[in-house]
Amino acid sequence: MNRLSLYVIGVLSLLFTGCYHQTPETSDAWIVTEEQMDSISFYTTHHYTHNYNFLVTADTLWLICQQPSEVLSDMLVDSVAVVRDDRLVVADIMTLSSDTIDSVWVQVARDQMTMGWIHEQQMLPGVAPDNPISQFITFFSDTHLLIMLAFLVVVLAAYTLRMAYRHNARIVHFNDIPSVYPMLLAILVSASAVFYSTIQLADPDSWRHYYYHPTLNPFAVPLHLSLFLISVWAMLLIAIAALDDIRRQLSFTEAILYCLGLMGVLAIDYVVFSISTLYYIGYPLLIAYVAFAIYQYVHHGRAVYICGQCGATLHQKGKCPHCGTVNV
Repeated sequence: MNRLSLYVIGVLSLLFTGCYHQTPETSDAWIVTEEQMDSISFYTTHHYTHNYNFLVTADTLWLICQQPSEVLSDMLVDSVAVVRDDRLVVADIMTLSSDTIDSVWVQVARDQMTMGWIHEQQMLPGVAPDNPISQFITFFSDTHLLIMLAFLVVVLAAYTLRMAYRHNARIVHFNDIPSVYPMLLAILVSASAVFYSTIQLADPDSWRHYYYHPTLNPFAVPLHLSLFLISVWAMLLIAIAALDDIRRQLSFTEAILYCLGLMGVLAIDYVVFSISTLYYIGYPLLIAYVAFAIYQYVHHGRAVYICGQCGATLHQKGKCPHCGTVNV
């Protein structure tokens, strides 16, 4: 065998040995037990699983101390109560197809001494995820609260608007200050309420998952939820800008009255649009409201002139309400 053949054999040997890649031992990485598969499947459809934390919002929830099978067998069982503001952790989940009431049983524990089973459909209306965002959503999603809030808002807003008109005070959309931010804030609150109700109608499962695993990061959620969170952050920024303009343009007493009127308008917008969208009336109503708000701002809220003496903004020529100079 000549030298060239030896070189060729050597190079080929190096190539074959150098390209060989030994796969790591990962045989155990994808071995999932049947119990783990059930837990993953349950989490996908119910959005919570073992070790998830709940806060009791009902007055009382009764837990069965024995196994659910003993309840189905009509055996005598003991029960223990958990009350409002108790914190619970999910200890176990059981599915019993023979249960005609609810096949899903959840074992929750308040502490080592207080633990028991309860039907899922009985538990969920009486608990909320144990985090501030979910509890905030729960508070503002309650139907009875919305109806009561709508009534109170209408009464308070009517009283505030009446007081504002009697004192010829500034009020958004009608006798507005020369600032675009209060009008933008009202439009954004209305649009966000419509968007919020639309998500609940069109994709309730994604909203339910967000409810159990909330975040304020708009880049960590799907696109439609991301747009909603962006609108929430935008509301905060525009509200700060509006407050700054109100503080600069009005006296302290006028600013307080204007802010009360603005809060009344925003509350009416939230209640009206969040409820009306559930019946598909909110969409044309939002278009009409946006057109009305822009028209009112352009014709009554926007400052076109500036006083030649003190530099105050004026809606029209004439006597300046700040320094008394007549501008022609």
